[in-house]
Amino acid sequence: MKIHEYQAKDILRQYGVALPEGCVCFSVEEAVSIAEQLGGSQWVVKAQIHAGGRGKGGGVRLAATTAEVRDHADAILGMTLVTHQTGPEGTKVKRLLVEEGVPIKDEMYVGLVVDRVSQKVVFMASSEGGTEIERVATKAPEKICKVVVEPSTGLTMDEAKFLAGAIGIPDTLHAESGKIFQALYQAFWDKDASLAEINPLILTEDSRIMALDVKINFDDNAMYRHPDLQELRDLDEEDEDEVKASKFGLNYISLDGTIGCLVNGAGLAMATMDIIKLYGASPANFLDVGGGATAEQVTEAFKIMLKNEHLKAILVNIFGGIMRCDVIAEGLVNAAKEVSLSVPLVVRLEGTNVERGREILSHSGIAVINATTMADAAEKVAAAGV
Repeated sequence: MKIHEYQAKDILRQYGVALPEGCVCFSVEEAVSIAEQLGGSQWVVKAQIHAGGRGKGGGVRLAATTAEVRDHADAILGMTLVTHQTGPEGTKVKRLLVEEGVPIKDEMYVGLVVDRVSQKVVFMASSEGGTEIERVATKAPEKICKVVVEPSTGLTMDEAKFLAGAIGIPDTLHAESGKIFQALYQAFWDKDASLAEINPLILTEDSRIMALDVKINFDDNAMYRHPDLQELRDLDEEDEDEVKASKFGLNYISLDGTIGCLVNGAGLAMATMDIIKLYGASPANFLDVGGGATAEQVTEAFKIMLKNEHLKAILVNIFGGIMRCDVIAEGLVNAAKEVSLSVPLVVRLEGTNVERGREILSHSGIAVINATTMADAAEKVAAAGV
């Protein structure tokens, strides 16, 4: 789950991290009012969307007067902001963060992710702030310093000071920056985050360490422990079909291909998408109906897939373990009748009650292209979707 920058900053404030003063707003008048309340001689008007690269797309602007704040807010609110993370379709800006301007002397990067190899949290730091860490890793990997954090101790002050020194923070500020690093780690740990970044972490002209921009993503599987975080979810920033699918307990992700996929189990779903590519077609979605899907869920899955105007064919690939093939077959029949199936349907069923499932399909009256193996299914759906 992703949240907005201002929400991530509110979380870090609870852990004592120094941040610019600011407030979220939803109108031009609110933006001007916030700037007036903040005072000072410079403000930053920032689009709030779930994507990076906002500055390059015109979504982050400096203002030296409240009149400029008004102009910038008017220009950004309602714009379709296109960045390298939004894709060419962009995202409509519906809220802004207005903050005090801060004089910057130097920019750095710090962030945490879960390392699947060591099965621990890794704290990364770089002197190259303000740049995507992926780009630094590609072009100048020697500028990234890493510490694998021992979960029994958390990030120690010695480790935090080592990281501070490694990215060029003055010795006199090692203790201050160390507290920020420890706070970032603790927030990551407490909130079941999957990613937490401060980029840039800045050294100000008056020698303060401050988090200028913050990004935090959370592990969806842990959100049952954090009802307060679930309230931060902005459905306007998420794919409409993915949101609808989640309401029916379906794991759905939109892709840019033309072959719809309905599969049970994440591993089989990934393998299905791979073999579709192998046979020259591209998946239109990832869709895992899970191990205990009902006929209703299968029907809703079809409705969601068929909303895709680029869809040319559908492949249903089910291995019936806990999931019964006859339940899937009933769902397919109901879905095809309810939504008036308009694209070729390729079905491969194996496992529990498979014969009953095939019988249901054969007597349903709907056009089904039967397949026996993964390769057979992929070859047939690729041909049907031409």
